Amino acid sequence: MFRSVVLALLVASASAFAPLPVSRRAAAPTITMNSVQDMPGIQAPIGFFDPVGYSTTVSPEAMLWFRAAELKHSRVAMLAFVGWCVNGAGWHFPGQLSSSVKFEDLAGLAPRDAWEACPEEGKLQIIGFIGVLETVTELIKPHYTKAGKSASPPMIKPRKGYFNPAILEGAELLTAQNKELSNGRLAMIGMMGFSAATIWKGSVPILP
Repeated sequence: MFRSVVLALLVASASAFAPLPVSRRAAAPTITMNSVQDMPGIQAPIGFFDPVGYSTTVSPEAMLWFRAAELKHSRVAMLAFVGWCVNGAGWHFPGQLSSSVKFEDLAGLAPRDAWEACPEEGKLQIIGFIGVLETVTELIKPHYTKAGKSASPPMIKPRKGYFNPAILEGAELLTAQNKELSNGRLAMIGMMGFSAATIWKGSVPILP
């Protein structure tokens, strides 16, 4: 049952987030090199990085899809990295996760083993919540691939602080976006390292 639900959600998510077709016709609109280089995230020490030339072959909508995908993966990776470290340190909520499983029981396990030990109903709730977020994001108008010159997808409005309703603009906004992308990219690399160390013992020397 659980595997069937997971498979159905993955199929639905994949169809909803499939990138727009790559346009290779000369007459088709494409993002110019200058406009791509104006996007947030292009910073030292690497700078502009497009070794296979995606920016010269895809449509503006597809380029916005790639950016939205990078942001989404970055945020998930940052949450996963922190969660992995918290679990590895043995920190946990008090009380019961379910009638038969304590949070303390999961804190003593490796992250992948802790997921396996979660009740099936809990896994379904987590995956179902993710599915709801994906659906809501896709239904917001204008769609994030139609955002044009907007600095962020429509549902994201960077603010100056947790309790400050003022929206970031200009140089402050660009600095915040660059920081988020840098941290997200580092978190994705970190999660690849954690995953490799878990699956292939000894593949990452500094990790047990």
